[in-house]
Amino acid sequence: MPTSTRPDLLLPAEPGQRALARELYALVARLPIISPHGHVDPALLAEDQPFPDPSQLLIVPDHYVTRMLFSQGVLPAELGVPTRDGTAVETDGRRIWRRFAEHWHLFRGTPSRLWLEQTLTGVFDVETRLTPRTADEVYDALSAKLAEPDFRPRSLFERFNIEVLATTESPLDDLGRHAKLAADGWGGPGGRVVTTFRPDNVVDLDFDDWSANVDRLGEIAGEDTGTYAGYLAALRSRRAAFIAAGATSSDHGHPTARTLDLGADAVTLFDRARRGAAQPGDAEAFRAHMLLEFARMSLDDGLVMQLHPGAVRNHNRWLHARHGRDVGGDIPQVTEYVHALAPLLDAYGNDPRLRVVLYTLDEDTFTRELAPLAGGYAALLLGAPWWFLDSPEVLRRFRETVTETAGFYNTAGFVDDTRAFCSIPVRHDVARRIDAGFLARLVAEHRLGMDEAAETIVDLAYRLPKQVFKFGESS
Repeated sequence: MPTSTRPDLLLPAEPGQRALARELYALVARLPIISPHGHVDPALLAEDQPFPDPSQLLIVPDHYVTRMLFSQGVLPAELGVPTRDGTAVETDGRRIWRRFAEHWHLFRGTPSRLWLEQTLTGVFDVETRLTPRTADEVYDALSAKLAEPDFRPRSLFERFNIEVLATTESPLDDLGRHAKLAADGWGGPGGRVVTTFRPDNVVDLDFDDWSANVDRLGEIAGEDTGTYAGYLAALRSRRAAFIAAGATSSDHGHPTARTLDLGADAVTLFDRARRGAAQPGDAEAFRAHMLLEFARMSLDDGLVMQLHPGAVRNHNRWLHARHGRDVGGDIPQVTEYVHALAPLLDAYGNDPRLRVVLYTLDEDTFTRELAPLAGGYAALLLGAPWWFLDSPEVLRRFRETVTETAGFYNTAGFVDDTRAFCSIPVRHDVARRIDAGFLARLVAEHRLGMDEAAETIVDLAYRLPKQVFKFGESS
């Protein structure tokens, strides 16, 4: 796995703790990567084609990058971000790269800068410091690397030492890319690349074309999704297909963590929505109810549930209208968990068959709600800080705020949650360095033995995510 050219990157500044952290980090620096949640396109590995130019690889699809530049007046179209209506955008990779380099100073102190710098040096061996004056030099060096066979996706996958990579697909996906990966010996149950069941576009009534999506769900599954019973049957069928393709988990990206058991009223609500007559509050109620339905399904088929609440999607309406979803227009919101999750936890929170990995975009809830919940229910585990919280500072605060109540072993390991394939080893390396520093402090304060810290860091980096997400278990 590529590691930093700065050996003490992110390790504690205090000499004694730094020495301990170096020892701990050395134990995990080259352990295989378990990546249980992310958004890499499986076509990347199924087709194994050379990457496009550096801008198409590192800038255009990275909404962390494009949103920062947009905040300072650089339009997404100038960075090559496709438009919904097909309006022309910049396609010259070198011009995009130069524009990016002109604004490189905007990323000072951000995780994006850290990830990009480590990607340039650790993945591509490009040591030239990026500035407006060196933009072309860096671009040419990257282009030369991308032309080499060793920098194709599967070769990089091997060099990154990825043991398992989970992608994320909708129930409407035909899983053809995963079928090709399985045929090539890369996918399927126990494979190196597996899928994850993400049903938001057929569950969320506020989703574009929800009713048409439900129709398509029925066609794919061979079920009558005109009825609520047929709808549930279709979801079960697609989950079975995903499991056959290697899935070990489902993922749910709801605006809130609310759960609800509507009982027989679920039929009425579903029928109303299918007629196009949904009432205010129906979308939130149906999403909440479906989390209980999916928990019930998980008891039967064993999929681990991941819940990613808290994002106000498409908050920047102009950006969404112009460029669509997932281009940097989303914003975190306050998220409540104690009361929101109570119906699900009352029903299944103590059932050892259920495993729910819970994430948040609301950092304030770590101490007050999430750590106590994970420490109080057998079914709950805490997912790593993600998206807006995936940064060295929050990763440190996460350990500081949850460990005293939930311990280490009610957490689920690191997830990179990325579309940026080349940043995967970098993000995992950052998490391992932060954990090394935190554990070193506990050792220095005589709160943990060095042998225990050594065992714990290997668990956090490798054993826990593998166990929690059931990688390596028989299907």
